[in-house]
Amino acid sequence: MRWRTIQARYCFLLVPCVLTALEAVPIDVDKTKVHNVEPVESARIEPPDTGLYYDEYLKQVIEVLETDPHFREKLQKADIEEIRSGRLSQELDLVSHKVRTRLDELKRQEVGRLRMLIKAKLDALQDTGMNHHLLLKQFEHLNHQNPDTFESKDLDMLIKAATADLEQYDRTRHEEFKKYEMMKEHERREYLKTLSEEKRKEEEAKFAEMKRKHEDHPKVNHPGSKDQLKEVWEETDGLDPNDFDPKTFFKLHDVNNDGFLDEQELEALFTKELDKVYNPQNAEDDMIEMEEERLRMREHVMNEIDNNKDRLVTLEEFLRATEKKEFLEPDSWETLDQQQLFTEEELKEYESIIAIQENELKKKADELQKQKEELQRQHDHLEAQKQEYQQAVQQLEQKKFQQGIAPSGPAGELKFEPHT
Repeated sequence: MRWRTIQARYCFLLVPCVLTALEAVPIDVDKTKVHNVEPVESARIEPPDTGLYYDEYLKQVIEVLETDPHFREKLQKADIEEIRSGRLSQELDLVSHKVRTRLDELKRQEVGRLRMLIKAKLDALQDTGMNHHLLLKQFEHLNHQNPDTFESKDLDMLIKAATADLEQYDRTRHEEFKKYEMMKEHERREYLKTLSEEKRKEEEAKFAEMKRKHEDHPKVNHPGSKDQLKEVWEETDGLDPNDFDPKTFFKLHDVNNDGFLDEQELEALFTKELDKVYNPQNAEDDMIEMEEERLRMREHVMNEIDNNKDRLVTLEEFLRATEKKEFLEPDSWETLDQQQLFTEEELKEYESIIAIQENELKKKADELQKQKEELQRQHDHLEAQKQEYQQAVQQLEQKKFQQGIAPSGPAGELKFEPHT
């Protein structure tokens, strides 16, 4: 039977889980509360792209490892620390020859792909004398010293690289979103500078009104709280709010029936809350901000519930969270429009960086313009020389004709007129 735990197949969940569990035990649904629950067919959900430059290699390695019964058994018993420490990677020595051969092939393909990327980059820079072995050191997800065979060190490096890269994802996202918001404000202010006093006041009033309309929305429930989940239970699942049952709720929203709530399944729970704040038909609602709000909610719930930090929520973790005071009496949730996303100092610093970048681009544009003008000048000079040469040839031919000398051909050969 295939390893059904999708965490091992979802690359953004791979590590540090690579995979902490195998066959998930189905949770019994209370049939008195849930009617016509359709079982999910062996949930063959395509793993999402992690955004890692070695995403495809990562997924292929997982696919191959999950076919080995011995490794699958070890994974079933492994804890997170055993995976992170690299002890699990040593079990690779015991997998079947067929699996090792396939992993060797995948590694050679990955090394070949990286070499092609390096070559293409260096060719673009017109750099010769390439040293593949030296340049492969920049890739930390495989052992470059042995480009032909997949060893336990390769699995260990793959797990650690993906763990570090994926943990960096949210931090990077925060910074990129802040830059997005600062750029919006920067462009708005720059636009206002181009307007007359009267037009500027009109635009400021229009901006204030749109901001007011966006902020005028129903109360948003605290993500992961009882009120928030009960709203999903009632409005999305169509069930009686008085019959709310956390265990049944977990089962209903474990879409792929693998025994975990992963990040995508959690994010789906916040749609009702987001609909209170954002409407794609409204000019005042920014859909990029809506997706950031969704990710903030998921990140918050994961931090509150995911005790072992494996980027998955088990039934045990979920039920434990429902017993906390925060679940029953949560603090109010501040949406993005209620927060100061950046300070004036941060905006000024960002604008100074933009100014520097714009100046550099202007310098490059000026240099390119000068190069263009120089090339045009050289072209005009050559055209003038060509015209002078053609005029000199014509004058010489005319002089020869006047002296009764036969004209020469293009190569200087004599031309003779046939006698009549």
